[in-house]
This record gives sequence, C-alpha cells and structure tokens, in this order.
Amino acid sequence: MTLERMRIFGNPNIGVYIYVNNKIALIPPLSDSDVKNKLISNLGVEVIECRIADTNLIGILVAGNDNGLLLPRIARDEEVEVLQRLGINVKVLYTNFTALGNVILSNNKGAVIHPEMNERDVEVVKKVLGVSNVVRRDIGRFTTVGSIAVVNDVGGLIHPDVSDDDVREVSKILNIRLDIGTVNFGVAFIKAGLVANNYGAVVGERTTGPEIMRIIKALNIGV
Repeated sequence: MTLERMRIFGNPNIGVYIYVNNKIALIPPLSDSDVKNKLISNLGVEVIECRIADTNLIGILVAGNDNGLLLPRIARDEEVEVLQRLGINVKVLYTNFTALGNVILSNNKGAVIHPEMNERDVEVVKKVLGVSNVVRRDIGRFTTVGSIAVVNDVGGLIHPDVSDDDVREVSKILNIRLDIGTVNFGVAFIKAGLVANNYGAVVGERTTGPEIMRIIKALNIGV
C-alpha cells in the first residue's frame, strides 16, 4: 500500500498538522497509533512527535527537504534543540513570514518561495535545503505557494486554477512533472489534505477515489 486515507484529531486536513520528507515525519504528540502506523507503512519514515511554536500546526509552520528543515522565528529554543539532538539539520528562518510551510514549496531539487521574501531569506533557504535553484515568485494569483501544491522528487499535485504556463515553469524549477487536482472532495489547496514523499502518500479521509487515482499518477507512487 502506498496511499491511505487518514484523519488526525478527527480532522481530514492532515497537512495542517504533519510535515514529511523521505526520512522523517513530524507530528504533534498524540495517542492515536493508527496515524503513526499509516505514516510508517505508507511513507517509510521515522515518526517524531513534537510541537512547533507550542502548537500542533507543524505542517503549516515547517518547510524543508531531506537536507534540512526551516522553522519560523516563533519556534521555541527547546523545540529547535530537540530536533537538533536527533541529528536533524534545523535552521530558524528570521523572516516576517511564520507559516513557512505555506510560503515555501520545495523538494530535493529546488524551491519556489513567496515573492516578498528577501535575498537573505533566499540564501538561507539555499544553504539549509542544499539546492541552488530557489525562485521567488507567485504561482498564478497565489503567493502562498506552499499551500497550493504537494511535491516529491518526481512529481506533484497543484491547485486546478493554476495556468498551464505556471505549471510548466514550476515543473522546470523543481525538475518534476506537475498535474492539477484536488483533495478531500474538491479542496483545491492541496497541502491541507495531502502529505507525501518519494515512497507514498497519506490523504485526508474525505478524498475520493478519482482524486486518489490522480494523486497516485501525479506523484508517480506505486507504479
């Protein structure tokens, strides 16, 4: 199995609470073993329970890839230290933006970031993520570029209102194939209902069969 439906805290918006790459999944502290088991079995990751900025909103606040994680300036020192002690490359990004997961779209090949981030932010993103191709731009009318798509190193799913030209440009930056789609029965803000890596994905429980088939194709998982 490479993709399953799931909810967390009774909520299908699983991407709000979970950050994943190809090595780890960061999740809020919870007693629901079903969540952990589905992340482990579908994504092949180590599950780490933590909080960021003393909240459960990890997926919104954290951005990164296999090389490193970017945390917002509101992250607590002890939260950063916990991750660093686990051997994770963690850097606090001192920018005006705190919802880094919503303003950075990245994989192991490149990143698209909010057009209003400054040059210093760009250099930090390049260094921590270990990628040289970091582009400041919107995607269509959306400046919260991380909220409208989920990508891995081969493919991705993006908001259906994005133009074909934007899809092509973002595909070039991240060196992947992008397709449009939705999650959770028609939600166009993909990140809210999908977490994925190179090995698999987990989607919100309201995601339909046709949406799942499109996700599997877009991310090139299980094929």
